Amino acid sequence: MKLRFTPRAVNNITAIAEYFRERNPTASLRVRTSIYNSLQHLLLFPSIGKAQKERGVRKLVTSRYRYLIYYIIDEPAQEIVILSVKHSAQDRENQDS
Repeated sequence: MKLRFTPRAVNNITAIAEYFRERNPTASLRVRTSIYNSLQHLLLFPSIGKAQKERGVRKLVTSRYRYLIYYIIDEPAQEIVILSVKHSAQDRENQDS
């Protein structure tokens, strides 16, 4: 399996990095590392995320900073498609189950 990011997910991650980089560069690195580690874990265990109301969508919560990674598993393409990455306090496009 490999990861593929939607444009929305790329924008989410870029916005997260910029937000922290402006306020606290050290925190920026820690948050990015937490998200990256969660994505690495997802590659090893694609079904680890909780199934959501929307068919096929799953949600993985990062361990330390409570970022929500929404994704789908595209078996034929052997890809995990990252749909969005949001902090748990932010409004979200997807309905949680």
